Parts: sequence; C-alpha cells; structure tokens
Amino acid sequence: MSKRHSISFRAALFVGAVCASLIAIDAWHSWSARGQRLAEAERDAFNLARSMAQQADDTIKAADTCLADLVERIETDGLGPAQTARIHLQMVNQVDNLPQLAGLFVFDEGGRWVVNSRPVLLPGPTNDDREYFIYHKQHNSRKTYVGMPVISRSTGRWIVPVSRRVNHADGGFGGVVLATLDMAYFRRFYQSFDIGERGAVALLSNEGVLMLRRPFNDAAIGHDGSRSEVFQAYRENSIGSGVFASPQDGEVRLNSYRPLQHYPLWVSAALSKDEVLAPWRRDTALHSLGVLALAALLGFFGRRLVGQIDLRVKTETELVEAREALDSANRLLEQQTSLCDLSGLAKREQFDLMLENEFGRALRHQTSLALLLVDIDYLQRYNHAHGSAAGDDCLRAVCKLIRALTPRRPGDLTARYSGGQIGVLLPNTDKAGALAVAQRIRSAIENMQLPHGGSPYGQVTVSVGVTAVVPQRDQHAVSMLVTQAAAALRHAKSAGRNRVCTADDCPAELPQAPLESVAEAPPAPDAADAQA
Repeated sequence: MSKRHSISFRAALFVGAVCASLIAIDAWHSWSARGQRLAEAERDAFNLARSMAQQADDTIKAADTCLADLVERIETDGLGPAQTARIHLQMVNQVDNLPQLAGLFVFDEGGRWVVNSRPVLLPGPTNDDREYFIYHKQHNSRKTYVGMPVISRSTGRWIVPVSRRVNHADGGFGGVVLATLDMAYFRRFYQSFDIGERGAVALLSNEGVLMLRRPFNDAAIGHDGSRSEVFQAYRENSIGSGVFASPQDGEVRLNSYRPLQHYPLWVSAALSKDEVLAPWRRDTALHSLGVLALAALLGFFGRRLVGQIDLRVKTETELVEAREALDSANRLLEQQTSLCDLSGLAKREQFDLMLENEFGRALRHQTSLALLLVDIDYLQRYNHAHGSAAGDDCLRAVCKLIRALTPRRPGDLTARYSGGQIGVLLPNTDKAGALAVAQRIRSAIENMQLPHGGSPYGQVTVSVGVTAVVPQRDQHAVSMLVTQAAAALRHAKSAGRNRVCTADDCPAELPQAPLESVAEAPPAPDAADAQA
C-alpha cells in the first residue's frame, strides 16, 4: 500500500511539476513577450521622434536659409525700388519652390510691410504687435527666432513664424524678415505615420508650449505643458524615453523625445501603452504556438516599420541635399546669364525689363526718365580694318569706360542694346543731366585716342542719342522713348558722328511710337556703317 502511495505521490509530483513547469515557462515567456513588445514600441517611438526632429529641422532650415539671404541682400543693397523688385521676385520664386512656406515678408522698423511674396504687392496690416517683432526689436541677437503659432492675418490659417532681425548700417533696428511655415504642411507629414488610434505626436518649444499635436486640435495650440511629466523628463535629459500620462487626455503612453539640432524646439512621439500591449494580451490568451507565431509576425512588421522609417529619413536627407545643390546651381546660372559675355554689361532682356519698370515708376511719380543710346562710329569699318578680335577688344574697352562713367544709383542701368549700341537708363534725370552724362561719355571715349583707320577722325568715337521725358498717361509710351533716342542717334550720325544730339535737335517731327513693349521697338540703324 505504501509502495503504491509512493508511486502515486511521485506521479502526482511529476505531473504537478510538469504543470508547474509549463505554467512557469508560459508565464516567463508571456512576461518576456511583454517586455519585448514594450522595447519594440520604444524603439519605434524613438525612430519616429528622430524622423520628426529631422523633418522639422530641415523644414525650418530651408526657410531660415531664405531669410539669411534676404537679410544679407537688404543690409548690403538696401530697399530701393530696383532692389525691392528683385527681392519680390526672389520671394515669389522661393515660396513656389518650398511647399512648407506660406509666405515671406519684410517689415520695416515700424512693423509695416515693405515687400512680401504675394504676386501683387498690396499694403498689409502693421505687425508691430506680433511676438516675433517685439522680440527682435528688444534683442540685438542675429539668430533665427521661431515664434509661437499664430493665425495669419493675410490667409486666416495657422502658421509658425520664423524670423530674423534686420539692422541699419549703424547697427540699429531696421526691421524684420519673416517666413511663415504652413501648419498644414506639418499636419500632412504627421498624418503619414502609423501611430495607432490613440497614439500622439507633438512639436513643442523648449519652454514647453505646444505648437502642434496629433490628434489635431486647434484649441490645444499654445497650451503650456511645462508641468507635464514628459517635459520634466526632457529638461533632465533632452533625448530619452519613458511612460507618462498625457496632460491632454490622460492616456498612458510610451514617449520618446528629442530636440531639434539647430532650433529651440523638441518633438515627442508617443504610442498608447494599451494599444502596444493589446497584441500581447491576445497572444497570452492563445498560448504556445499562437503566441510565438503572432510575436514573430509582429516582430517582422516592427522591423519593416523601422526599416521604412530609416529609408524615409535617408531619402528626405538626399532630397534636401539635391534641392540645395539645385538652388545653388540655379543661382550660379542666373548670375552667369544676366550679363553679356562680350561686353560685361547687362543683356538686352534685362534692359527692356528695367525700362518698363522705370517708365511705370516715372509715370506714377511724375519724375523725369532719360535714355541714352550710344553707338560706336564706323564699327564695321573697324572690324574690316583691324579684324573681328580687335573689334571685340574695342567694344569691351568702350563698354568698360561707359560703365565707369555712368551713375551707380538705384535704377541706373547700362546694357548692351544691340551690336555696337549701348543703352544707358537714367531714372530721375532731366534733359540737362542726361546731356552732361552723354557729353562726358563722348569726350572720354574720344580722349582714349584708340586708333581707327576706317574713321575720318582717325580714332574711335561714339555718337549719342539723348531723350528725357516726364511721362504723361495716354501721351507717352515706352516705345516712344526708345524711338526718340533712336531718332536722336540717327541725327547725330547724319550730322557727322562724334557728337551728342537730343530728340529736340531732329529736324523733322518724331513719329509717335505705338503702345508696345520695348522689346518690340526697333533699334537705331547704323545706315552709314551698313553703306561702309
């Protein structure tokens, strides 16, 4: 009997031990699976936060690069009419090329709009009450300032202001350049992440102020989260992870946080702890093979997700580098194509555009606009006598001298008009001033005493046609200005060359030019050169 009891005891003990072992192994495996799932979620959140920080940093950096360029242009060239027109064109192109930009603006020291990226420049509200404007006015720092999100007064949409200070030459406050980042751009990016139904991602300032959060809630923008657990953890260690209850909705989440590399902001990527552990709870109920299969499947998809995030970060970095290289190449190409290779002066296209702009400005402000057409006398004979290479050298020498003798005011422009003709545009210049410039050019070129065997003067000379007018609406047109200068030039040539003539010197009444663009206006023909 005792022997049978001993075998039963041993059998019961064995069965109990096996059951206990199975329970213990299952419990240990379940607990290990739970830890593994939390670690995977933490890694996912960490990589998600890294991707968010990189995207936000790159987005602001692109806008900051535009601002730095604008500040340099404004402080170097000023904000004259011509400079403002160029800056406006640059701003429009930059907003078109950068989808994150809602707009670019330049404000003077009083907060008034000077120029912006709108296709048509219209007066706007005074922004001297905005946070960023007050900050730059009170601080001498030249660093970029990222302000709190505000509703744009021009579009009514949420934007993030990124701004820089502009100084006068004496170092005093000269205004602010502002780039507004469209919050919808960040929303679309954050919406692309799979963070579950109760996950959350957020962009915050270093003071703990909420700038953007998914789930999206406009009422939460600007919320002070400086007392939250995750913010306290961020202040102790700027890069890390932890489990915290959200002050927004009370949800307990696995949070991963890290700062932006160049700007005073940080991001938080949070996955709901309940959602993270839900698969583990289902797996625990199913036990053994089902648990292992499902855990392996989840691990596989987790690794795939990490791989996709890494690929996305790498792709975005390459795209940013490619875009920066393309922008640099475009700027270099624009600089190379804006000047004539032979003469070193502006091209005809730029001259036509400037003439249109300055004519419109003179018409609005009722100021005098002068135009000089300078033509090298007997240039074709010079080429025949000395060779085309020497003719090019002659043209370069004349253009260099003319460029040195013409004023350097905003709006003044010297360009190669056509062949041996050089156009000189002089805004805010009357007839007497234009004649003085023309005579100075003619005398200086004559004093060069550059030999010219094909000229009766024995040296290189120029003829100059001058006109100046205060445009009147419905009476004058851009083409009329060109026609008058061309007629004056023809008269100077027919009168013997090496002289300056004005439109008033012409014996016949000048024809009235049609209302057409300057590009359509015929250049002054060099009839004598053609005959020669």
